[in-house]
Formats: sequence, structure tokens, C-alpha cells
Amino acid sequence: MPDFHMPLSGPVNQAFQYWTKMTMGQVGLININMGKSSDPELEQKIIEDVGSYGRQIGQLSDALLAVLQHMKTESWDAESREAVEAFRQQVKEVAKLKERHQRAGQ
Repeated sequence: MPDFHMPLSGPVNQAFQYWTKMTMGQVGLININMGKSSDPELEQKIIEDVGSYGRQIGQLSDALLAVLQHMKTESWDAESREAVEAFRQQVKEVAKLKERHQRAGQ
């Protein structure tokens, strides 16, 4: 008896091949490249030894908030004050997400 296949269902063979991605020495079926770097090896070392992008951005945000606390922004133009307020709101939203994530993990 011959094989019977519905349309588009036919005998499907798919060969998976592992690729070695030279950027940062990643190997696998799925690799995510977060962007180009002039020195990918140094970038990887910084991420491994210093901190993830999120950790670095978090520390920059904390430092900028500390600076803003000691600045008088009332005399700034409206666009600059709005940018500062948008930044503060974004930091608050990140803090809320971190808190929810920590609670969910407990």
C-alpha cells in the first residue's frame, strides 16, 4: 500500500545543523546578537566580570537619580524637565517589575 499524505503534510525530513557563530564564540541552534561591537571579546569579558547590560544601566540610573536630587531643575525649559520626569517614571516602572519578579520567585 502506498503512503498517503494530505497536502503540505508529506514526509517531512529536516536536518538540523549546528552552526558555530564566531561572535563571542556562541554555539547553538539559536544565537541572539545584541548588536555590533568593535571588540566583542572585551564586551563579553565586561558582561561576565563586571555586570550585565541591565546591571550597568541600573547603576547608571541610580547615579543619575542621585545627581538629579541635588540639582535645581525648576529653571530648566519644559522639554528638559519632561525628559527628566520621563526618566524618573521609567526607573520607577523598572523597580515595580523587579519587585513583582522577586515576589513571584519566592
